[in-house]
Amino acid sequence: MSDQTKKWWTKYAWQARRWQMGFSAKEFRRQTIDLLFPPRCPITDEPVSRQGTFAPEVWQNVRQMAPPWCEKCGMPFAYEVQAASQCVVCASPDDYPENLTAPGRLDLIRSALIYDEASAPAILRLKYADRFDGVAAFSHIMAGAGRDILTLPHTVLLPVPLHHQRLRARRYNQAGLLAEGVSKVTGVSVNHQLLKRVRPTPSQKGGDRKQRMKNVKGAFEVQKGQDLSAQNFVLVDDVLTTGATLLACAAALRQAGAHHVHAILLSRVVKSVENPLS
Repeated sequence: MSDQTKKWWTKYAWQARRWQMGFSAKEFRRQTIDLLFPPRCPITDEPVSRQGTFAPEVWQNVRQMAPPWCEKCGMPFAYEVQAASQCVVCASPDDYPENLTAPGRLDLIRSALIYDEASAPAILRLKYADRFDGVAAFSHIMAGAGRDILTLPHTVLLPVPLHHQRLRARRYNQAGLLAEGVSKVTGVSVNHQLLKRVRPTPSQKGGDRKQRMKNVKGAFEVQKGQDLSAQNFVLVDDVLTTGATLLACAAALRQAGAHHVHAILLSRVVKSVENPLS
């Protein structure tokens, strides 16, 4: 028997043995990780069957965004509406500051969850407590919520960047983790370098819209020498409150020549459900 034949038979025998044992190399790694780090629900912290999954009762409390919603910003309606309906805010004049989808701002916005007392613990753990085990589940529901955006041609995911000082202190960017997760689910590419936060900004927590807009004005820049005109850029972040950060990112992209800027969020603060305007 030649050396090549022996090599082939050795490889075949191992694959056959692995098949007989009933698991692949990937499954073996998963089981090893589960043994070393028993999977727990990212929200309730109770044991679950697989890493990155939620306890069954979580889905009874966490509210997912779902149609019917505003065709522009994705704000949910409380009742059935006609196709291609817009909420009052998106149908308001272009100079209305709360209109996130006015010309020159964001084209489309989609969010996966409503940010409330049920979803907040897992999101805050991801953001501040190194709990990455929810990213897989979050990525799937974000991909589902943003399906109409993510299937557009020439789409690129852009995580909302942290300033290098905050990134060094936190060691990771939760928006980057979510973008990578959505990319893994959908196959849409991620660009971590195109958009930069060029100056540190104070925490947006607790500030009103005017203060938040002031905090992030001019805080973002686009890598020079890039042709952005033919691509659909999708900003990715964890929470949408007033939208000040997203608008600042969109402004930098528009100024650099981008024609299409969208956003997909893990969650969104929903104060009220607006009436639709057809």
